[in-house]
Amino acid sequence: MNQRNYQKELDGILTALQAEAKTPRLFLHSCCAPCSSYVLEYLSRYFEITVYFYNPNIYPPEEYGKRVREEERLIAEMNFVHPVNMIAAPYRPEEFYNIARGLEKEPEGGRRCLKCYELRLREAARLAKEMGFDFFTTTLTISPLKKADKLNAAGEAAGREFGVAFLPSDFKKKNGYKRSTELSREYGLYRQDYCGCVYSMREREKMGDHDLNSHPV
Repeated sequence: MNQRNYQKELDGILTALQAEAKTPRLFLHSCCAPCSSYVLEYLSRYFEITVYFYNPNIYPPEEYGKRVREEERLIAEMNFVHPVNMIAAPYRPEEFYNIARGLEKEPEGGRRCLKCYELRLREAARLAKEMGFDFFTTTLTISPLKKADKLNAAGEAAGREFGVAFLPSDFKKKNGYKRSTELSREYGLYRQDYCGCVYSMREREKMGDHDLNSHPV
């Protein structure tokens, strides 16, 4: 089976959208400011964007607040072609622990992570449909540590469930990850050294002084 080229699929959609008179609206799930930086720079040329910060996996609560504030600051300071707004969901960690039950010992990138992707993308799809957006997607594919095929499959499934178009992506392509690190330095963004949940934090601690900061996740 040929592997899908999600960046090529995205290029085709963006080209088609440029021929339309109306600017479409995109509901963009964001995991953090560093990952969203390049995605916002890239996609604000084609969409009016609402960033949706919904990440009940993040631990501890102080970390959640810190990431929300950095996302808000980035949006306030960056210049965009079309408007960018933000919605920050209340901190509801029980939603993550419910789906993680029984999967606590899974390695990073395993079944627990897949359930976490599905949780966040389903909620993004539900709200995108409810609020009348043309598309929804996630910044998560910019991470070199996350598999684009798994994320796109979860997004497409959520889109079918709620009846809203999922925008395919592999944002690490076209030097997207490299550009995100440049923008992070330019805006002095806080770059976390673990994905977000207590399990990824514990794995980070086991690794000791390894340079995880080189990969925003």
